[in-house]
Amino acid sequence: MHIEKNMFENIFNTVMDVKGKRKDNIKSKMDITLFCHYKNIELVYVGSRVAKPKASFVLYKNAQLLVYQWLKNLCFLNGHASNISRLVNLEDCSLYGMKSHDCHMLMQTLIPLAYHDLLQKGIWDAPTEISYFFRDICSSKLWTRHIERFEMNIVQTICKLEMIFPPSFFDSMEHLLIPLPVHLPYEAKVGGPVQYRWMYPFERLEITCAM
Repeated sequence: MHIEKNMFENIFNTVMDVKGKRKDNIKSKMDITLFCHYKNIELVYVGSRVAKPKASFVLYKNAQLLVYQWLKNLCFLNGHASNISRLVNLEDCSLYGMKSHDCHMLMQTLIPLAYHDLLQKGIWDAPTEISYFFRDICSSKLWTRHIERFEMNIVQTICKLEMIFPPSFFDSMEHLLIPLPVHLPYEAKVGGPVQYRWMYPFERLEITCAM
């Protein structure tokens, strides 16, 4: 559940260009010049000034506002998810107070829908595939043949993420995070469906007792 939360936050904050949390910053551009050589998003030096071109995986302000307005108007069945609309700040274009289960819902259900018409297809595919991976691995019933397919597909999906996002996306936290989804199918094969091992029921019980 925490792997899923961290993965969602990194993708969402980078695509939505969240200040202070995005991975597409000046240092990232410098790394791209050194290691990746993506000419279209490298830093541009004009005299004493430096310009940072917007990457193709980063939404423009008007597109970001569309996503936040869409989230603001979402309604879920009682008990299915929390009231996501209360977490949306349209003035600052930000989400605040996100819990693990909120990230769980957004990652598995809303990421493919939110970015479908806003990102290029080649870029939209990678976040969508990682979303489907977490959704499938959290199924109540798992078959061995499906898990074996997850093991092959997740490696390709991680490679696609590495081809799209800058090196800074894979920081010290991500170096611990990125290999873990590759091992999740094996853990599901050994331990069974993840819903019997995650902490959501205990977090819910703790919140209920505190109230």
